Amino acid sequence: MIEGFEGVHGVKSRRVLLQGSGGPRFVAAVVWVEGSTIVDVQTEGDEERGLVEDLGDLCLLPGLVDTHVHINEPGRTEWEGFTTATKAAALGGITTIVDMPLNCIPVTTTVEALTIKLAAAKPLLWVDAGFWGGVVPGNATELFPMGEAGILGAKAFTCHSGIDDFPASDRETLKAAMVELSRAGVPLLVHAELESPVPDDDRDPTDYGRFLASRPKQWEDDAIAMVIELVRETGCAAHIVHLSSASALPMLARARAEGLPITAETCPHYLCLTAEEVPSGDTAFKCCPPIREARNREALWQGLLDGHIDAVVSDHSPCTPHLKLPERGDFMDAWGGIASLQLGLRTMWREAHGRGVPLERLVDWMTRRTAAIAGLERKGRIASGFDADLVAFDPDAVQVVDPNELAHRHKVTPYAGREVRGKVHHTWLRGTEVVRDGVVHGDARGEALLGRNG
Repeated sequence: MIEGFEGVHGVKSRRVLLQGSGGPRFVAAVVWVEGSTIVDVQTEGDEERGLVEDLGDLCLLPGLVDTHVHINEPGRTEWEGFTTATKAAALGGITTIVDMPLNCIPVTTTVEALTIKLAAAKPLLWVDAGFWGGVVPGNATELFPMGEAGILGAKAFTCHSGIDDFPASDRETLKAAMVELSRAGVPLLVHAELESPVPDDDRDPTDYGRFLASRPKQWEDDAIAMVIELVRETGCAAHIVHLSSASALPMLARARAEGLPITAETCPHYLCLTAEEVPSGDTAFKCCPPIREARNREALWQGLLDGHIDAVVSDHSPCTPHLKLPERGDFMDAWGGIASLQLGLRTMWREAHGRGVPLERLVDWMTRRTAAIAGLERKGRIASGFDADLVAFDPDAVQVVDPNELAHRHKVTPYAGREVRGKVHHTWLRGTEVVRDGVVHGDARGEALLGRNG
């Protein structure tokens, strides 16, 4: 197997995923790489230009771009860390992640905190990494300088974030932030849940239904309506993270038809899992917003197919097992986050395949679309001038998730024992193979991806 490309080398497959005028499609091709860059894609003619690695019928995909990852380092490295998270990413076919501004210490809400995070991350990256900044009350003057320093955008919560050092933003805080982010030319990302009273519920806290009822769709819908108003007022681009409420789709569709710069993502756990199947006390399934009913899941899939949802990302949000799995199985007390960085492509492909959704469309939601949201112009496609981030993928393999095989720091996952589809055989990062036959090897060589003047 070609470990690294020196001079001009080619990777050949009968199924290379390319962008065409009608959208993504698989074609027989040779992808030519020089150094870290794709220099040509040859769909016909001879192959006398250099050494060719023939993948046969394995699909050659662009490296996935996951723009919603909580790595938690520095400060909470016992929850996760750049080494373990980026190894897991590479094993899952992800060659680029974008790290969230929490739950690290310090939270990434100042230029100084960004500098601290970059220093921690750079020696430990097995894939490339960009960074989101954070919006909190009182830090609007930090946002333009952080944009100049290289953040790709900034995230706000309209509800409690789960940690006290990243407080919620109200409407005025968001508006002030959007003015500065618009100056910097980067988007606002919003965890959209706007809290309002819910009926008292005396069900046992091990009952998932009690937790689900505590965070209704209305919270998401109200927050998204507020964000749309602010986009209209400020002109700042906004992105709704981890959309779980399908009832918000009509207003998002209307906003886009109006020409407003607003996008949305959803996650594998909202597309692959349902509230009805969550076992009592199994807090591995807890996330915020919550996994909702099967009918809601079907509507989210339709929103993707209709183009009202732009992308699929992991929202990898791990913590230590004692926080995630309290002894009494209390959904109201457990940490809300799902660790799935290594599993996203395979869980999604099983679900998509069963629905007749083609692989090329699924991969587009997890590569080109995510790269566009983060403004990563050299990522997410197999094309001349793009980084040589490539994945050899067997779409027909069927496996069962064994948590012990995960590279995440902690092996807690709601997918344990579940069947997934597909297998990542090889992953190349900018021309160098970092995963061979399902094993990470070589050296950590990922780079920090900084926007603007960073």
